[in-house]
Amino acid sequence: MRKLALASLTVFMAGSGAAWAQAETSKVPPANAMKLSEVVAKVEKRDKFQYVSEIQWSELGYYDVTYFMTDKAKVEIKIDPVSGELK
Repeated sequence: MRKLALASLTVFMAGSGAAWAQAETSKVPPANAMKLSEVVAKVEKRDKFQYVSEIQWSELGYYDVTYFMTDKAKVEIKIDPVSGELK
């Protein structure tokens, strides 16, 4: 019985280690990410764009972009670093 419990615990620990590895966040954009200048250029093409206020890398895997429109509306979007599309 003790061996079964130990074996179960070992399997559980190995499985939880894999889950932990998948839950880690990325502190930098992936190697195949678009250049930041390309991301900015894409945002600048949006309708009624005025200026970019802030761009931050999210450890969840996307760029957080804040920009303002010509009517002074503040817009916050999340951009996929590889495709450049909205998340």
